[in-house]
Amino acid sequence: MSIATISKSGPFAHGFNSVQKTMFTVLLALVPATAFNLYLFGWPAILLFTVTVGACVAVEAGCLMLADRPVRATLADYSAVLTGWLLAMSLPPWAPWWVGVLAAVFAIALAKHAFGGIGQNVFNPAMVGRTVLLVSFPVAMTAWVMPHPLFSSGAPGLAEAIAITFGGHMPDTVSAASALGYIKTELSRGIPVTQSMAQVPDLMDMARGYRAGSLGETSAILILAGGLFLMAKRVISWHIPLSVMGGLFLIAAIFHAVDSAHFASGTFHLVSGATFLGAFFIATDYVTSPVSKKGQIIFGLGCGALIWLIRNFAGYPEGVAFAVLLMNGLAPIIDQYTRPRAFGRNSKGEPLQLEKP
Repeated sequence: MSIATISKSGPFAHGFNSVQKTMFTVLLALVPATAFNLYLFGWPAILLFTVTVGACVAVEAGCLMLADRPVRATLADYSAVLTGWLLAMSLPPWAPWWVGVLAAVFAIALAKHAFGGIGQNVFNPAMVGRTVLLVSFPVAMTAWVMPHPLFSSGAPGLAEAIAITFGGHMPDTVSAASALGYIKTELSRGIPVTQSMAQVPDLMDMARGYRAGSLGETSAILILAGGLFLMAKRVISWHIPLSVMGGLFLIAAIFHAVDSAHFASGTFHLVSGATFLGAFFIATDYVTSPVSKKGQIIFGLGCGALIWLIRNFAGYPEGVAFAVLLMNGLAPIIDQYTRPRAFGRNSKGEPLQLEKP
């Protein structure tokens, strides 16, 4: 028998999925929410989005050249584009250009290529970029604005947007607080949640996106639609998203029922902040989340609980990025204790003792 015959005789299975196809599908799911939010925040958001994605691609190319790895073939998998896209979604839409560039350096060079590149990173690169910038430059990372729809009255034109993004000339009159930030600030002043809730947009407006925040914190409905699209295409399963949202909603609802003056409702926590973006697009990262279904549920519940804890008791009003990174570090341990039983072995990995006939 020839070698050619042997190579064709095995039970080979050919899948239709690839890294490039998966990344492209995720990008496609993000398009509606991104396009709507770029429209809401106008030219400054468009410029920052372009700079952030472009910087991620440039840093990726530079790291590949330093490692003497093929540049064009690796860039074609869209992983750097997706990292930059998610990173831009997590930044203030009118932030200066250097925020996007520095975030790209930390996300791609530090969180990804320092560990060996795609598929080998321990922590979600986009969230590493966001958290490093948030800790290092808290003022620039919390300069929120209310939506200024493109071409509407009072919205900055292209020339003014260039001054805002590349010159740092952000008008003071448009600054605003996110809903989570406002409630946290009011609580520190002794004002109960029930009273401060009257000053934030209602839950339906928040779900539609008419509020201050990053591109990933607005238009929860479109982000949810994108997440459901990924589930329909079987790019992700329900285990992590539902666990993240369920864990966050459950613990928030319990504490709200006990003390509504100090804890917001579960529904508020779901539609505020980057809950949907984190649940569907960040926590579900293949590389940094557990493999088993049981492990994914534990991982998601941990993310949801940590999001609530950070929002209520930590110094930052939003906790999605920190929660995901903390659970990324626990993912290998979760996999260790939730790996499925191998055929012919017990849960401890020991061979089964067959009974004699």
